[in-house]
Amino acid sequence: MLTDFMQKSNPSLWSYVWTYRGQASAGMVSVCIYLCTSLLNPIILRRAIDALQEGRGFREFFQHLIVFLILACIAFVAAVLMRRLLLGISHRIEHDIRRDVFAHLTTLDQAYYHAERTGDLMTKITSDLGAVREMIGQGMTQGARVALGFPLAFGIMLATDVRLTLIIAAILPVVSVVFFLLVRLVRKYYDLSQEQFSIITNFAQEAFAGIRTIKGFGVESRWREQFTSLNHEFIRRNMTLTKIEEPLWPFMMFLYWIGGVMLLWFAGRQIISGEISLGVYVQFQQYLIFLQWPMLALGWTVNLLQRGRTSWERIRTIFEATPAIQNPEAAPERAQNDLRGNIEFSGVGLTLGERAILSDINLSIPAGQRVAITGPTGSGKTMLISLLVRLLDPTTGTVRIGGRDIRTIPLETLRGHIGLAPQEPFLFSDTLANNIALGLKPVNDAMATHEQDILRAAKIARLSEEIEHFPKKYRTLLGERGVTLSGGQRQRTAISRALARNPDLLILDDVFSAVDTQTEAGILEQLLPELSGRTSILISHRVSTLRHADRILVLDKGRIIQDGSHADLIAQPGYYRTLDEIQRLEARLEETAS
Repeated sequence: MLTDFMQKSNPSLWSYVWTYRGQASAGMVSVCIYLCTSLLNPIILRRAIDALQEGRGFREFFQHLIVFLILACIAFVAAVLMRRLLLGISHRIEHDIRRDVFAHLTTLDQAYYHAERTGDLMTKITSDLGAVREMIGQGMTQGARVALGFPLAFGIMLATDVRLTLIIAAILPVVSVVFFLLVRLVRKYYDLSQEQFSIITNFAQEAFAGIRTIKGFGVESRWREQFTSLNHEFIRRNMTLTKIEEPLWPFMMFLYWIGGVMLLWFAGRQIISGEISLGVYVQFQQYLIFLQWPMLALGWTVNLLQRGRTSWERIRTIFEATPAIQNPEAAPERAQNDLRGNIEFSGVGLTLGERAILSDINLSIPAGQRVAITGPTGSGKTMLISLLVRLLDPTTGTVRIGGRDIRTIPLETLRGHIGLAPQEPFLFSDTLANNIALGLKPVNDAMATHEQDILRAAKIARLSEEIEHFPKKYRTLLGERGVTLSGGQRQRTAISRALARNPDLLILDDVFSAVDTQTEAGILEQLLPELSGRTSILISHRVSTLRHADRILVLDKGRIIQDGSHADLIAQPGYYRTLDEIQRLEARLEETAS
C-alpha cells in the first residue's frame, strides 16, 4: 500500500474520489431517482386535486394518491441510499488521505520536523481533514441535488406555466450576487481561523509535554494567561467568520418567503380569472418547497466547498514536502543481508545553514572494532553518528560500509542492521516489553514472542532487577515518553532496545549520563562481552567508559584532533589527558568526602 502511494508523491483529491467511482456512480443514480420521484409527486398531487375540483370522483383521486405514496416510498429509499453511499465515500476517502499523509510523514526527515510545528501537523490531519471529508460527502450529496434539482424543477415548471416559473426564478440573480461577494470572505477568514487553531494545538502540546518544567518554575498562571489570549484570538476569528456565514440561512429563508408571497399573489389572480387550476398552484407551491432546501443548501454547500478547498491546500503542503534523505531502490537480497565490513568516512563535511558542523573527516573503522568518541559539547559527536544511520547526509564526502556508499543502501536495510541508543531516548506510551522490542519483528505481545531477546537485553543494561519490582513487570504500561521511569531507567531501556535486535553495528550515544558510576560499571561488565567482535561506537564524556574502547577519537569544532588508545592519549598532552586528570581528581575528592 505504501509503495503504491509513493508512486504518486503528490496525489490529487480527484484521484481519491476516482478510487470509489463505482460507489459514487451508484450514489448519483440514487440522487437522480430521488429527484425524479420528488419532482413527479407535485404533478400527481396536481392531478389528484384537479380530479376533485372537476368532479371526476374519488376513485381517480385515490388512484393518484396510491401513485403518490409509491413515489414517496421510492424517494425515501433513494434518499437513504444516496446519503449512505455518498457520505460513506467521504469517510473512506478521509481514511485513505489520513493513511497516505501519515505514510508520507514517515518518509520525511528531521529537517522537515524542525521547521514544522507539531500542532500544525495535528490540525491538518484532524480538523482540516474533517473539512475535506465534509466537502466531499456533503458536497457531492447536496451539490448533486442543487446541480440536477434546479434544472429539472425549472424545466418542468417552464413546461407547465412560464409566467409563474419566472416569478420563482426572479430570486436567483440575488442569490448569485450575494454568494459571489461572500465566498471570498469565507475562504479568507476560515484560513485565518485554522492557522490560529494550529497555534493553540501546538501551544497545548508543548505545555502538556513540558508540564514538569512549567510546575517546576511555578509559571502555571503565565501559561494559563497565554492560552487564554490565544483562545480569545481564535474565538474572535471564528466570530468574524460566523458573522459572514450565518446570515446566509436567514437570507435564503427570506427569499423563500418573498417567493411564496409573489407566487400566491400572481397564481391567485390567475385562479380567479380561470387561467390556471388550483392544482397548478399547488404544484408550483410544492416545487417552491422542494427548491427551499437546495436554496438553503446552496449557501451551506458553497461554504463547505470553500472550507474544504482551503483545508485541502493546507494538507497538500505535506504531500509537497520531499525528504532530503532519498531512499534508494531495494538492493538484492544477498546485499541486504551483508552489511558487515569496514566503516569509512572519506573527506566528510557537514554544513547546516551557514554553520560548518563537521569538516574534513577522514576515518576508517575496521569491522569488529570498539570505538569511543569524546570531545567538548557541540563538537559534532552526535552529528557524526547521525551520518551513519542517515538521519543526515554529508554535505561533502562519502560514508561507506563494507565498501558500499550508504546512500545506495535502502534505509530500512541500513537502519535494520544498526542498534542506536540516542542521547535523549524517546519511549512510547506502550508496555516496557514493547518498547524494548521496538526493533524486532512486530507482534501484538512482544513479551510472549521475543521473551529471550528482551530478557537478555534488559539483563545486560542492568534493568531486569528493577523491572521485577514493577507491578506488571515487563508488561507495565509506561506513561507518555516514559514519564513513569527515572532518567537512568529511560536510558537503560534505550540501551536494551538497541541490544535486543542483536545489531551488526551498535551505537551508544552518551547513554550513561543519567546513571551513577556504580551502575555504569555494572552495565559495562555485562556489555563488554557483547561488544566482542561487533563493530561498536560509544560516545561519552566519562573516561571510565572511554578507556574500554580499542580506539578513542577526540572531536573538537567538527574535526578529529586526537586518535588512539586510552594509553596513547593519556601519554600525550591534549583534551583527553586533561579530561582524565579532572575526573581522577573528582573521584579522589568524592572518596575523601565520603
